[in-house]
Amino acid sequence: MDADGPGTVLKRERTRDAVLELIESRSPGDAIPSERALCALLGVSRPTVRAAVDELVAAGLLVREHGRGMFVAPAKITQELVAGDRALGVPQAAGAWSSRLLEFTTLQAGARVGRKLRMSPAAEIVYVARLRLVDGAPMAIEHLHIRAELVPGLSAQELESGDLYEHLRATHGVHVHEAVQAIEPTVVTRAEAGLLDVPELSPALLFERLTSDTTGRPVEYVHSLYRGDRYRIVSRLALGPAAEVAPDLEGHHPGIPPGDFTHGDAITSSTRGDIQAGD
Repeated sequence: MDADGPGTVLKRERTRDAVLELIESRSPGDAIPSERALCALLGVSRPTVRAAVDELVAAGLLVREHGRGMFVAPAKITQELVAGDRALGVPQAAGAWSSRLLEFTTLQAGARVGRKLRMSPAAEIVYVARLRLVDGAPMAIEHLHIRAELVPGLSAQELESGDLYEHLRATHGVHVHEAVQAIEPTVVTRAEAGLLDVPELSPALLFERLTSDTTGRPVEYVHSLYRGDRYRIVSRLALGPAAEVAPDLEGHHPGIPPGDFTHGDAITSSTRGDIQAGD
């Protein structure tokens, strides 16, 4: 890599911006010039170009294919979060979302989940693990922990159809009211990498959420792992009053099973830098 002399950092940044401009002017799957061609085009050294390309590959914006060249990566799935003390109005994430059930069982809560759900470690929960896909490509692994006492007879089909909270409301009178959600960066394990079709230790986003009913009783604890190379979060900050707009509650929200909160119950979301759900 170039020596860190005067102007080196600026040169690297400008090279990265130039390559990024090439990416943004093309469509996913389009080729970009080779490193050698980029050196000639930008008038910089090979190490400078390689450093910029390596950074953009790691960020999920470029894909290297051995023997073929470099290509614009598939567009990232963007999820917008909206600040404000009102019903959750998170716009639907892009793409066609589907699920593949990995595990569905009833077991004891254990110390950690029991503490989050404020129940005995020996009390039973329904545990669900599933792979979330976008347009057929793996995007996230979700782990749901639900108080078993609230969902007697719950089936995998009922969960996958998005009727969990409707079941709680209609059968048990449990009304979901609030969720506290935290997001932090992490990396994937070997097992997670195999499910998500990414290299081990790839960057990811960890979502943790604790959902409570109108009495303040914890109903479910969810933690989800989203691919860092294909998923990003955009925050919309309300800086002043605006006209009331009916929230769009349909579609997929991070860590929230599809169909949840679509029948009128309010949910507020808080994004924090450290994991604090239920602690």
